[in-house]
Amino acid sequence: MTATIALVTAREALALDEDMPPLVAALSAQGASVEAPCWDDDRVDWSRFAVAVLRSTWDYVERIDEFLAWAERCRHATCLLNPPEVVRWNTDKHYLLHLAQAGVPVVPTRFVEPGADTDADVAAFLAGSAGSLSAGSVTEFTDFVVKPAIGAGSRDAARHRREDAAAARAHLRRLVTAERRSAMLQPYLDRVDDYGETALMYLGGRYSHAIRKGPLLRVGAAPVAGLFAPEQITPRVPDAAELRVAAAAYAAIPFDPPLYARIDLIRDGSGYPVVLELELTEPSLFLLHAPGSAAAYATEILARAARAASSGVR
Repeated sequence: MTATIALVTAREALALDEDMPPLVAALSAQGASVEAPCWDDDRVDWSRFAVAVLRSTWDYVERIDEFLAWAERCRHATCLLNPPEVVRWNTDKHYLLHLAQAGVPVVPTRFVEPGADTDADVAAFLAGSAGSLSAGSVTEFTDFVVKPAIGAGSRDAARHRREDAAAARAHLRRLVTAERRSAMLQPYLDRVDDYGETALMYLGGRYSHAIRKGPLLRVGAAPVAGLFAPEQITPRVPDAAELRVAAAAYAAIPFDPPLYARIDLIRDGSGYPVVLELELTEPSLFLLHAPGSAAAYATEILARAARAASSGVR
């Protein structure tokens, strides 16, 4: 019987998702029937699908409660990958606390919650206090980043200079006080300007490939407003240290090995890789930059669909 696979997207995202065409082609070549429904389309009967794979649901940020409620409903109709408990944990970057407590090196972060004195948080951060997350010194930096704890594609993130803290305070107040969102303060680790980010992809529980992303946040630029910031992508072969840190981050995920994961690393002041983000919800996987990855990913999707069908587990 032909398996029908849903690659779940969003209206604005479908034309921007560069992973969608190669993945559709790879699944079709292996005999699957593929559709790309939008997560918020009430007309979709999710029970028709052998499995629903979150692919490019990039508009969920301002509708996070609605999105998480949909994920729970979807899991009762079909096998949703990655599953709702993974999505709920991963859409909130407080997961960095879990990684740090597991001994994974992460970018130093101070979380600022609604109701906080945002000016005092900025002052404490600039004085060298990372707050509840400690991952090395945060005193020697010129620029720093303000961004929401629930966000995607660098949306609403901005880079600020230490001497222009007024702009950062205003940005933080908007997120935390006006919009009642948890936010993050992080030093801008400037080795990213030369080295970029390394994103390592795991498919089906195994390392697959990696790419380099150029620096995204420029001083003085407005917070990113679109679905994601434009990216400069090239293939990259990760070094041994990057592979070790990515493996440690993957091992620290407090769930069964997910269908897919992307681990974004940058370099700290000493040149050692640290985790910037762990993407388990709707990451770009850059399949076009790794020949054979789309076919391998399709094989894993169909294997998980077959296991779900045989077990009857949703």
